[in-house]
Amino acid sequence: MQTSFSPQQLARPEIAEADGILRTCVHYGFCTATCPTYVLFRDENDSPRGRIDLIRAMLEKGGAPDAKTVHHLDRCLSCLSCVTTCAVKVDYTHLIDIARSYIERHFRRPLGERMLRLLLAQTLPYPRRFIAAMKLARLARPLAGVMPKRLGNLLQLAEREPRTELVKPQVIPAEGRRRMRVLLLTGCAQQALDADINAATIRVLTRHGCEVVIAEGAGCCGALPLHMGREDEGRALARRNVAAWSREWTDGIGAVVVNASGCGTTVKDYGHLLGTDEAKRIGAMTRDVTEILADLDLQVQPDWKPYRVAYHDACSLQHGQRVTAPPRQLLRKAGFEVIDLPEKHFCCGSAGTYNLLQPEIAQTLGQRKAAHADSVDPDVIAAGNLGCMVQIGRYTQVPMLHTVSLIDWATGGPMPLALQGRTLREPERKPAQPERKPAQPEPSPSIAPASIETPPTSNDSGFW
Repeated sequence: MQTSFSPQQLARPEIAEADGILRTCVHYGFCTATCPTYVLFRDENDSPRGRIDLIRAMLEKGGAPDAKTVHHLDRCLSCLSCVTTCAVKVDYTHLIDIARSYIERHFRRPLGERMLRLLLAQTLPYPRRFIAAMKLARLARPLAGVMPKRLGNLLQLAEREPRTELVKPQVIPAEGRRRMRVLLLTGCAQQALDADINAATIRVLTRHGCEVVIAEGAGCCGALPLHMGREDEGRALARRNVAAWSREWTDGIGAVVVNASGCGTTVKDYGHLLGTDEAKRIGAMTRDVTEILADLDLQVQPDWKPYRVAYHDACSLQHGQRVTAPPRQLLRKAGFEVIDLPEKHFCCGSAGTYNLLQPEIAQTLGQRKAAHADSVDPDVIAAGNLGCMVQIGRYTQVPMLHTVSLIDWATGGPMPLALQGRTLREPERKPAQPERKPAQPEPSPSIAPASIETPPTSNDSGFW
């Protein structure tokens, strides 16, 4: 793609970076087939290459972007499926971040929109604030049906009882011989919505010889404000984590472990985000919890039953981090029967703050993903990201669990809370059959796609 930035524009680092990314795009169009919003709307402006054109025009023109450009860029999920399928590997990841930051600085949104974004930025990254907000929201739950869609969506989060016990800074020793010392990111919203994920992570790591360090001062990774273009706030949170982990860094530290894949994608990118040597070191040493566990010898309980687990690939894990094999290998090693979902490359609609800012599209994608999960008739749906668990869990009756919770259960931990009181099907045990010659495989049955309720296409960015 040709660009025409002025020398003055190219003197700005973010424009120079965008120029380099834009020039790599050749508009092959492979990205359109895997872009959820293009599949839904069939509008080129809602495709990756269409958005790349909009970003180029916006940055070249300078000044305040028009409402149409903001509308289409806001509808991008940042699922990064386009990055996986791009033939020339356009760095759309950082290009859309540059665009969002530019919009945040130069576009004045309607008052209600600004208020909502400020509320999210000042609440979600801070567990104690989020817990307090959830308690207040529970009082307003009866009004959810008559409130504006976005506020009603926020109140639905209050259906979960907030957890008040936050993980305190500490060092949890390994059980038996110490094999590794790791720093654990405990996160922000996850602590309020599902504290059992961190508890299961700590149990399974220490059970397999890892000493776990919870660093004083570490918190939100910065992804949530970055999703909304609030770059300065995201960088401030990232710097806080880098400082906290650097204070704990010793020769014995083997990794920074993250159990929320959206956070993991951001922390692995700290080197690019901050540019310091410390940030680059931490980004290079960051691992998803399943990557760490894949290198350990899992001690599975001998009487384990192979329940059917439908594994959902969180976009931030499969496209952002390219981690797809370790979770499946771990679940199979733990004795589970692992089933892939149809359209496993497709986003569920959570996407950080997306399901709160674009609820109609998110609902369509969530229902589509849940229908695919239900179609494979699982006992449990597993995922590596809390946002996906909450999003898909709205539209299915099948229990949603974090992958690490199942691994913890299979290796000696307690039954996950989501399964307590439920009767799972006993796995069918087929009688041994005499060996026969291979037969011609039968054609696989087709899976009907989930019905899609097309969201409104009006350019109404107002809150009310």
